[in-house]
Amino acid sequence: MKWSTAVVFGLLSACDAFAPSNGNSRSQFRMSAVDEAVTKDSKSDDAGTKDPLLIRAAKGEKTERTPVWMMRQAGRHIKEYRDLCKKYPTFRQRSEIPEVAVEVSLQPWRNYKTDGCILFSDILTPLPGVGCEFTIDEKLGPIMEPIKNWDDVKKMHPIDPSTAAPFVAETLKILRDEVGPETAVLGFVGCPYTLATYMIEGKTSKEYLEIKKMAFNEPKLLHAILQNLADSIGDYALYQVENGAQLIQIFDSWAGHLSPRDYEEFAAPYQKQILDKVKKHHPEVPTVIYIKHSGALIERMAGTGVDVVSLDWTVDMAEGRERIANGRKAAGLKGPGGVQGNLDPGVLLANHDTIKERAEEILKKAGSTGHVMNLGHGIEACTPEENAHHFIETVRNFRHKD
Repeated sequence: MKWSTAVVFGLLSACDAFAPSNGNSRSQFRMSAVDEAVTKDSKSDDAGTKDPLLIRAAKGEKTERTPVWMMRQAGRHIKEYRDLCKKYPTFRQRSEIPEVAVEVSLQPWRNYKTDGCILFSDILTPLPGVGCEFTIDEKLGPIMEPIKNWDDVKKMHPIDPSTAAPFVAETLKILRDEVGPETAVLGFVGCPYTLATYMIEGKTSKEYLEIKKMAFNEPKLLHAILQNLADSIGDYALYQVENGAQLIQIFDSWAGHLSPRDYEEFAAPYQKQILDKVKKHHPEVPTVIYIKHSGALIERMAGTGVDVVSLDWTVDMAEGRERIANGRKAAGLKGPGGVQGNLDPGVLLANHDTIKERAEEILKKAGSTGHVMNLGHGIEACTPEENAHHFIETVRNFRHKD
């Protein structure tokens, strides 16, 4: 069933954010005349190709321009989203009611014309499907009963994604119809180590001491948790692809707290299992990995076989590209690999000239092939919408000279 934007608006008409624009509010941050021309050119150029621009770039193909989207683009920095929260006050409502998740996913795509439209969800979404229930406190974040011993591990079970998260499939299918062939619909999953931090700590953490204590004192117990998660998250990633996701980004955000030795034992093998499962069943689907504060791990990340390594802002783009290529070579993988990122989200709080200068510096260092422009982490909630628009517009208008 195809859901038009008008239908989605109708379902959410109680929110004043969805009233027709009078031309003086958020509509001014949408497509400029230059944007419209770029979009027309892109449609013309892409008309004879199978894949959207972002997918072709993620596959390492030569593209007419660098595609762009922003991690955490759907959410708190957009007024429409904040207005919607008044009607749907919990995150799980907003992410698990398909028509609401569709609307939130579409907001940055409509407003900025990003090249990727990412599923509005959470890395914890599949956890009830493996036997780990959780709640999300709007101020404290996720809360769950911590896993402490083997008896707790025995309560875990393999996921059936169609039962655990049918709303994800419905949302993805609607998004594919809504955005059209020029825009990539992006899916994502959390990786086992990062998911395990929440499951073992029972909440968010700053130092992740409980999971590290388990790693050092009961490594077999932690490996059992990680393996259970890898099996189920791999299936959950496939479920997203089979229902419309054209790219899968895997987030192992908190693996950046690990030493290289511990990353190789507790994170990388389980990342690779998920990536391998996706490639076994859908070799045409590109994959991306992101780890916050991953400067010490870039070569190891590249060695997992992922197609694209997403760099945070603490790494120089040119140096990062070289290190990705070296990591792939050391692992016996062909090609230099792709890169995503890596503008500091804080730059979007600066003036427009600075945003343009910093974005173009990264674009030049990344080169014309195999780069997906993005932030080095999720967009901050305090980011002005006009600044986000200026960033996207800057990238869409940039052309490499070669």
